[in-house]
Amino acid sequence: MALILIRGENKTKLLNAIADIERHAKLKLISKPKIISAAIADDIVEKILKVPLRSRSKAATSFFVKEDITLSIMQVKTIHPPAHVIVVSDEYDEYEHLDAILEECRELNGYQSKKPMNTNDQQNYNNHNNTKNNPNNYSNIKYNNNNDNLSQPTQLRDYRKDYLSTD
Repeated sequence: MALILIRGENKTKLLNAIADIERHAKLKLISKPKIISAAIADDIVEKILKVPLRSRSKAATSFFVKEDITLSIMQVKTIHPPAHVIVVSDEYDEYEHLDAILEECRELNGYQSKKPMNTNDQQNYNNHNNTKNNPNNYSNIKYNNNNDNLSQPTQLRDYRKDYLSTD
């Protein structure tokens, strides 16, 4: 389990960086991103990197991912998010400090994971998105197995088999 700290210019860039971490770095969030003070985030990053920052952030968030610290670092290196992403190792004193701060912080509004972690999460995700008043809800449509579009792929496969056979 690794602790990720993201600092950036605004909330939109933070949300895009989180999405990049999920989609492109393929890391799984196990806690919801929480808003932390930009000044605290800058201070933590300065202590970890041991160099003064060139620019100060205006927004910051932090959360835990399922993967271990080494894998998280390697995966984050492969992406180019629109914000500064730091993997905080548990060997730094700032890890405990940041973990304690996260207990008191509120969640980052606007974040919604597009990648559920397991089948239970997938079912909850589907139930959440399939509301009764949603015009895009097609779960109530009844299909007739004889005249529906679901049988078309089978017919197409049979056609391909006959067409492509070399006998």
